[in-house]
Amino acid sequence: MTGDYLRANRRLQQLELDVMRRLDGLLQGDFRGLVTGAGTEPAESRIYNVGDDLRRMDWRLTARAMQPHVRDTIADRELELWVVVDDSPSLRFGTARFLKWDLALGAVASVVLLTARAGNRVGAVRFGGGPLRVVPAQVGRQSALQLLANLDRSTRIHHAEGEPSSLAQALQSTARLARRRGMIVVVSDFLYDTRWEPAMRSLRDKHDLLAFELVDPRELELPAVGMLTVVDPETGRSRHVQSSSPRVRKRYAELASVQRAAIRASLRASGADHVRLRTDTDWVLEIAQFVARRRRLARHGVRQWSAVS
Repeated sequence: MTGDYLRANRRLQQLELDVMRRLDGLLQGDFRGLVTGAGTEPAESRIYNVGDDLRRMDWRLTARAMQPHVRDTIADRELELWVVVDDSPSLRFGTARFLKWDLALGAVASVVLLTARAGNRVGAVRFGGGPLRVVPAQVGRQSALQLLANLDRSTRIHHAEGEPSSLAQALQSTARLARRRGMIVVVSDFLYDTRWEPAMRSLRDKHDLLAFELVDPRELELPAVGMLTVVDPETGRSRHVQSSSPRVRKRYAELASVQRAAIRASLRASGADHVRLRTDTDWVLEIAQFVARRRRLARHGVRQWSAVS
């Protein structure tokens, strides 16, 4: 075994320990997975809420009660999860506690390990840093750890051979791979690809969608530290910026706010649940809060919500 392999293995073991130990302490219940699945067996009926699937309308009870009702289903315990992971150069950026890529790997580890330990199949599609890379969906903890290892090794490949792939391409590929109803989790900063909304919306017709948006605080506002040389990680172009100017910092913050609002609007329009993770916050706690609230709202018939930090 090489030194790099041993270091990567220790990193994954520590990541698994940190993520699962903390999530087990924060989440409660006999099924601590990310989502329990839509289910096929009929359960109790309840009053219709905006956003409910019209195919589950209980027409007989609706006629008797003179008020729309839908019939819930018993949650399935089997789920196929596909994680679509951004590996573009912009994720090698970070000015707080870690890089955006570290945040991405942590988010992927959380959802993959939560899903795999319930006996579900997990697979991944990586895009951005080169051609699409697919890790086939498999069952079991060892398969989940191997998936994470495959993703983590990509951090040592700064420029992969071939043309960079896009999020839209990754989503289209995932649609072909995910033939059974399940869940799609997208982990990206959504900064450079703006043509993914139709592809994501088409996935929503069959799957649950969750989007983790990765953000570094310096992408939202500039510090007043004098002349800065900023580099676009995707193109390599650089520019000098006078960060001591209040006008420059204000304009930068305004444009960043507009950009993030547009990303949030597109994710909401596509039907995806949206969680923003920052490199300067406790992302494990944010994921646990999302999972817990998602389950509470699901019990009240709320199908989609957005949690933005």
